[in-house]
This record gives sequence, structure tokens and C-alpha cells, in this order.
Amino acid sequence: MDAVTLAKMSPEEKEAFHRDCETKVKTLKYERTPLSDQPKDIVPLVKTRLGRLAVQVVHEGGENNLHYHNNSDTTWFVLRGRVKFYGPEDVLIAELGPEEGIAIPGGARYWFEKTGDVDLELLQCVSFDSAGGTPQRVNVEAHKDWMTDAELRVYETSAT
Repeated sequence: MDAVTLAKMSPEEKEAFHRDCETKVKTLKYERTPLSDQPKDIVPLVKTRLGRLAVQVVHEGGENNLHYHNNSDTTWFVLRGRVKFYGPEDVLIAELGPEEGIAIPGGARYWFEKTGDVDLELLQCVSFDSAGGTPQRVNVEAHKDWMTDAELRVYETSAT
């Protein structure tokens, strides 16, 4: 809700608005649990109207392909392991380790890969553009064989 609309509310309406929002406060905890034998696991932490927080655990071979997201920005923060983020033509954007991160605006093309011997644990914070329509991942290059979910197989064109 925008500040102008909120300012026009009566004290009772404003109180009801705040109380409704306060019923939606959530706590969360990330625990390392047994994971699958897939190249990558996603551990959801919380989803709200404007965002989503998850941990992606990338095992050997869990790299992804060049893609972008429309109507959402993504911030990645390394909890464990090391990662390299690349842009078009495999240009290195960043090499990150624990307690380092990167913010990628919607529309920016990228891919990343785990480096090193330990599983990569990336905190993924996605912020949705509430006025921009449905957020979507759009592939620029062919997806990996392990990417079986329908939302991971969307392309700019139907050519691939």
C-alpha cells in the first residue's frame, strides 16, 4: 500500500491495516538437511507477496545456463563454498566466497557455477516487481538435462 492511501485512512482503518500485516510476520530457520542426489537442491525459507528467500545447495555438476529473470531482482549471498558468476560470452562477473554476494537486476543475463570441493550454499533473495506482471526465468542458452521443472524450460523463442 502506498503512503498516500495509508495517510487517507481513518485511525481505525490504519490500525486494521497494520494488524492484518502483523498477522503475516514469519520467522524462518535454515537447517542443513539430507539432500537429494540431484545436481542442485532448493530449500525454500519464506515467500511473501513481494519476495522469496531460499537456499540453493549446488552439488557437483549443478551449474546452470545463461538466463535472466523478468519482473524480479535477485540477490545471491554465499553461505558456504565458492561460486563464479558469468555474463554473456562467459565473461566473469564475480568470484565469491563465504559472506560475499551479488545483486542481479531483472533482465541481466547470467549463469553461475560452483567452484571448489564443498557443496555451494547460496542464499537467494528474490524481490518481485509488483507492477510488472508474473516473474519468469527466461533461458538464453539450452537448459541442462537435470532442469526438468517446466518453469526452467522457458525460452525467449521456441527455437531451443
